[in-house]
Amino acid sequence: MMIDLYSHRVIRLLLALGLCTLLGVAQAQKKPSSTATLAPKEEPTTTILSDTLHFDDTKRESTFTGNVVMTRGLMSMNADALHLREDAEGFQYGTGTVKPGKRVLIRQARPEVYEVLEGVGVRAEYNSKTETFDLIGQAVVTRYICGQHFDTVSGERVRYSQKTDVYEAFSGPDSANSGGRVRSVAQPRARADAAVAECKAKEAGLPVADPSSPAATPAAPAASTRRQPAPARP
Repeated sequence: MMIDLYSHRVIRLLLALGLCTLLGVAQAQKKPSSTATLAPKEEPTTTILSDTLHFDDTKRESTFTGNVVMTRGLMSMNADALHLREDAEGFQYGTGTVKPGKRVLIRQARPEVYEVLEGVGVRAEYNSKTETFDLIGQAVVTRYICGQHFDTVSGERVRYSQKTDVYEAFSGPDSANSGGRVRSVAQPRARADAAVAECKAKEAGLPVADPSSPAATPAAPAASTRRQPAPARP
């Protein structure tokens, strides 16, 4: 099942007219106007795939179950169940959960800096008003640059802010690390810069140097074959 959650009004329209009508309205709403450059930044569309949906129009709450995949802009969440509510301003708050032994997966793409963030946890909470997500219980967030594994932050809870690009990690008994501690592993900045440069070179169609190959050693000058003059006799 797929549903685009634009606003409380659109959800009412979905229930009244059906999915096909909603898709048509959604396309019309996404069409840019002549004053688009003057308008504030528009909330990204939230799209959810699931096996079942229970919607409470009065409470502005939805519960999705079964292979749930939520996509909001460049962020996605995979879970077994998702409870989503919307406040009077239209901001959405989601809680993703999974069955025992599984983990919620959140993925955030940042193509402008060639980065992908992937986080796992027993539970995930998303706040569209503050643009933050929390991974709670056995939480691990990993940063990839150009497909290469870079930084990792883990603990009982890890929070990431999409607005400020700031991580926060908290210790606790359900930490992903022994002793309930927070653990952070960061690669040198030079390695990250080299990975970004490699991606840019590939995009531009330029040759990329293989960092594993040893640097070429300049050849030693050939010995001169010219016969040296004999030393003068006294």
